[in-house]
Amino acid sequence: MATRRSKPSRVDAPVRPRRSEAIEALDWEQIRPATRQELSPVLMFSVLLGFVSLMICFSRGYLLLYGDAVAHLGIARRILDTRNPGLVQLGGVWLPLPHLLMLPFAQKMSLWQSGLAGAWPSLACYILGNVGFYRLARHLLKPRWAFAATAFYAVNPNLLYLATTAMTEPLFLAELIWIALITLQVVTAIRDSERARAARNLIGLGLLIFAAVFTRYDGWVLGAAAWCIVTWHLWRTPGMRRQLLIPFGVFTLLVVSGPLLWLWYNQHFYHDPLDFMRGPYSAPAIERRTSPPGSKHYRGWHNPGWALLFYTRTAQVVATAWETGYLLMTAALVGLWLAIRKRLPRAAFLLWLPLPFYIYSVAYGSVPIFIPQLYPHSYYNARYGMGMLPALALFATVSLAALEDRWAHSEDAARSRRSRLLYPVALALAALNPLAMIFGPAVCQQAVRLFRPRRSTVFAIYSPPLVLKEAIVNATTRIPFERNLALFLNQLPPGSTILMQESDHIGALQDAGIPLRQTINETDYDSWRAALNDPAAHAAYVVAFEGDAVFKAVAEHHEGLLEVSIIGGTGQRSAHVYQSQRFGSATH
Repeated sequence: MATRRSKPSRVDAPVRPRRSEAIEALDWEQIRPATRQELSPVLMFSVLLGFVSLMICFSRGYLLLYGDAVAHLGIARRILDTRNPGLVQLGGVWLPLPHLLMLPFAQKMSLWQSGLAGAWPSLACYILGNVGFYRLARHLLKPRWAFAATAFYAVNPNLLYLATTAMTEPLFLAELIWIALITLQVVTAIRDSERARAARNLIGLGLLIFAAVFTRYDGWVLGAAAWCIVTWHLWRTPGMRRQLLIPFGVFTLLVVSGPLLWLWYNQHFYHDPLDFMRGPYSAPAIERRTSPPGSKHYRGWHNPGWALLFYTRTAQVVATAWETGYLLMTAALVGLWLAIRKRLPRAAFLLWLPLPFYIYSVAYGSVPIFIPQLYPHSYYNARYGMGMLPALALFATVSLAALEDRWAHSEDAARSRRSRLLYPVALALAALNPLAMIFGPAVCQQAVRLFRPRRSTVFAIYSPPLVLKEAIVNATTRIPFERNLALFLNQLPPGSTILMQESDHIGALQDAGIPLRQTINETDYDSWRAALNDPAAHAAYVVAFEGDAVFKAVAEHHEGLLEVSIIGGTGQRSAHVYQSQRFGSATH
């Protein structure tokens, strides 16, 4: 007679460990993917830092110091607020994703005027970038060293400042970090023959690359490099290559479609697929326009050696205080060598891609970089050095962690004791670095004035922090000029139609709170051309900056125009304001 099998009782079932017990069982000295419990403090730390930075920068009026930040917000605003709304307003040189992210915020007048429309997306990208950086660091470092590297990266005052502006650096740095991380995860899944995880990560990586391609041109090179890494590992794994044929095809389509779509956009709207490289607003055109007649090219032009010097020195200065940048760069290069030697995940090497990209851009792309530490001792494009911050922070920490391991396993008692001090010292230096960058130069200048008055100019090249100082210097003449123009525009009758070329001074309209649909500008091709041929018939008021298209149009067709004001400013082209005597809505 068959006996009936009884089901196992609840007492016989295996007991799953509680969550707290599982966490305690983890080996905190192990290099492995980060857990959610590890990411929580990083997330809270990032949110706190970001909002404190936003409060400080907002209260001091730092959000709109960069002219590029004002221009980015203007593009985001005009996508909907213009006489000819739509995709054509995205422009043909700057890539569109940052503007699309700012679009919903920039449509609110108060957020547009204050600059907060660009701060919210940048702040979110800063937080996501920090979380992704820690996750990436955990594939190379133990938890405490990964936290030290993340702290050094996150508290950088240049990054904290940019995280409150409409600049593209926070977005692209987050994309750079996450592309390196997801590439690493794809490679790991292929190696472990995990088809489902590899397929998911492939699609996610393709979407990230698509976003990076539409953020900055660095993203084009980054996407190509990530695709090559994934393709190489798939080629070496025939079994997974067959299983991932469709996901890999979708991934490749996403990688390729971004550049092709941008080429189509330039061809469709500007009748040249390479307008972003050779059009009137491209880098070579800007260099020709801004260089004095007969002047020599900047140092680094067609000289990769000088380009390497300028870019690496800029990366050092924006990453750390004083001359410690040389030590940081040396430690990062040692960390890179150790990572190659120990066969650490190669996908992390993607963080170094900004180095060759900007060396090429400075040498052959008409992209000069000026910093006060090098001739001509000026400020221009220093923020490009931020591209190296993730690589410097991560790989310098790799070298310190390796040094700690070597000393800890040494038979020398003194070295063993020093190994226990290395981590707290590194953490203290990460915390003190922003303080040294912000307050150190002022302390040095005061000390020099007290003890060596004749040498006080030696320290004049230092200023805290470099990216913020660049923004302040370049806004010194622009902001007062635009503010004076905005004060005059506010006195015009509400709703008056204004003919004005906005590319250089859209900040005046922003400050005045004038909707862009109230203006006739260069982004509205048909109405713009008609207005230039007869300004008095198409606009109640005309704002002409010396030398621009409107200024030339007024010189050729001045009939019916009465000059009512000239607004000048140091280092700025004067603005001539005219009132139409023939436009129907013109009033006195």
